[in-house]
Formats: sequence, C-alpha cells, structure tokens
Amino acid sequence: MENSQNFILYSTPNGEVKLEVLLQEESLWLTQKAIAELFGVDRSVITKHLINIYETDELSKISTCAKIAQVQKEGNREVKREIEFYNLDAIISVGYRVNSSKATQFRIWATKTLKEYIIKGFVLDDERLKQGQKVFGKDYFRELLQRVRSIRASERRIYQQVTDIFAECSIDYDKNSEITKNFYAMVQNKFHYAITGKTAPEIIYSTADKTKENMGLSTWKNAPDGRILKQDILVAKNYLQEKEISQLERTITSYFDYIEGLIERQNTFTMEELAESVNKFLSFNEYKILEGKGKISKIQADKKAIEEYEVFNKTQKIISDFDKEIKKLRLWKLKE
Repeated sequence: MENSQNFILYSTPNGEVKLEVLLQEESLWLTQKAIAELFGVDRSVITKHLINIYETDELSKISTCAKIAQVQKEGNREVKREIEFYNLDAIISVGYRVNSSKATQFRIWATKTLKEYIIKGFVLDDERLKQGQKVFGKDYFRELLQRVRSIRASERRIYQQVTDIFAECSIDYDKNSEITKNFYAMVQNKFHYAITGKTAPEIIYSTADKTKENMGLSTWKNAPDGRILKQDILVAKNYLQEKEISQLERTITSYFDYIEGLIERQNTFTMEELAESVNKFLSFNEYKILEGKGKISKIQADKKAIEEYEVFNKTQKIISDFDKEIKKLRLWKLKE
C-alpha cells in the first residue's frame, strides 16, 4: 500500500496517550506497537489477539492489514522499512478484548473523524493546528480553488454563491452552528450597508412607498411593464438604483477574488475566520462597516412593505397582452 503520510493526532480524554494515526483509504491505521500503547498493554498481548482474530476468520488479514513503507532513524541513518499497519476493524476487535472502555473511546473518535473525512475530503486536526503544523497538502488547495470557481460560474444568485463558498471553505463547517446562522443572516446586510449605508431591511423600510411610481422599486420580476408582485417588494436589491446594483455586484466579485487569492497562498479558514473575512475585506477597501444588526428588523420591514403594497396593488395600471396588441394594431392603421 502506498503511504501519503496523512497522519492525524489522537489523544485520550485524560491526555495520557497521544498517538499518530494514519488516515488512508477511508480507514484509520495503527501499528501493533501503537495499538499496544493505545490500550495500555504489552505488544505481545496485541500480537496474540491478532493471531486469534485471523485464525478464527473473525476478520480477513488481507483486508485489515497492510505493509506500509516508513522512514525510521537507526543510529545516524534514516532507513526505509515496510511496517505492518492494522485498520480500524482490527484495532476495535483487539480493543474490545483487552480494554473495552478505551476501545469505545477510540471508536467514537474514529467514527467522527472518518465521517468528517468522507464528507469533506479532509480532517481538521486541532492538535496540529495548535502546533502550527501543516495539515493540508497542495491537492486540497487546488481542489478548493476549483470548487470556488465552479460556484462563481454557477447560475445561483450572488448571495447564494457567498453562502456556498462559506460552506465549502470553512474547514470546521457546521450548518447548525451559531456562527453559520449569524453569517447567513448578516452577510447580505454587510454588503448592502457597505454600498448604501443601510441594511436590507432598512432599504425596504425607507424606500417602499405606495405613493411612488412602482412603489419605489427600480426593478422587479416582470419589469418594466408587468405586474409588481408581493414577493418583489420584499427584496432589498429591487429598490437599488442601477449604479448601486453595479457597485454591489462589483464589491462581492472583488470579495470572491480576495478569497481566491488567500486560497492560492494556501490559507485555510475556520468558520469564524471566514465570517470575519468580510469585515476585513470591506475595511481594507474603505467601505462602511455595519456594527450590530441595524435599526430595522426584517419583520418590521416586511410588515411595512406589505401594508404599502396592499394599497398600491389596487391602483396598479397593467396593460394586458391583448391591450398591447390592440395598441400596436391601431398604430399600424394610423401609418397606412
């Protein structure tokens, strides 16, 4: 088996045992020596149990044991030798025979680690991060850049792209965490405020007006001649002028470029760091920074806009397709 040297650190809850565990082929691997250290027994005990496990066909040695080349120091020399490693199935089978409590602890950690690896393609190794050691290889950053560029090329709305990138780039991403919820709730407001000095709810609340042409909207789904719908008046971007929309889209595009640049220089991000990156980017580019959540809540803004719309909607002057065709026909006859 080829070894990519993808080791992560395992530490028991009390910190008494710390081991380097090989993560490879969607399993975790340890040597006999490491298994003995993990369960606090002599290596000969581990050897005896492994022999029994394989002789009774409880597990297949071919699928649970592999020789992996390792570089070892022998005196002043570095020597490359093939050492037998055992995968998670073998480790747990031995563990339940010698120390079920420690085996259970390791199994819980291993299951969580493998789940993260299978879902994300890598594992956040807290111990190595604390020590400043490099965890991610060049493949990780290259693939992450490809995913970010794929998101940018998609037809998803620009704020959906921002949240997609947050999910892809956060090495500790958890959709249920408070950081994630706050980021999703506030990122749109941060960019709106940077351009207009108002959050999305403040834009809606201050601009929605039944007495204005098109209720203050600059654009809507059926613009320019179609009916304005209730859903249109609840979108802050619809109230922005063309220049503001251009500035907003250009700013978010620049933020994407900023993130790509950081990835190219092999920076990693936790959720907290990625959330903070928006303010860092805006501050560096001398945009206004939103402090807090704004003066108007989404509930207040939507309530006011809907009240205005209920009056405005009764007065909408919509020319039907039939009326448009009649108008064209009359103009055509006048030209004859």
